[in-house]
Amino acid sequence: MESRFLEETANELQSRINLTNAAITELRVSSMTMEGLEKEKKDSQLFVPIGGGSYIKARLETAKTVVLDIGADVAVERTLKEAKEELEARIEKLEKTREAFGQQFNQVIERIQENRGKLEEVTAKLREGEKQSGVREAKKRT
Repeated sequence: MESRFLEETANELQSRINLTNAAITELRVSSMTMEGLEKEKKDSQLFVPIGGGSYIKARLETAKTVVLDIGADVAVERTLKEAKEELEARIEKLEKTREAFGQQFNQVIERIQENRGKLEEVTAKLREGEKQSGVREAKKRT
């Protein structure tokens, strides 16, 4: 019973680690995009992703500010520098979260391995006990 719970916990932690990695990757891409925008001039032509591998052409009005999502369907305008700093802070927080999930995952895996080791010991003792008690093993049918 505990083994099943531990395996489910390990799967859930692995899923959370994967989601955290995806969020970190998305934030890093956003940060790199902002760095690229700093080099662009007004009226530069850009391709803006609209989802599903599709893009629209757009012209850059200004590279001084960006609209940054702050959660709960709320977005604010920030300078490029402020936005990059905010993204870096989010990345750091997510990396700490990922590290905590990783530590929990490792602890769960260690516990699973301990349980398997104990199960193997018990199984070996039972087999040894069968041999010593004179219980014969069943013959294989051919």
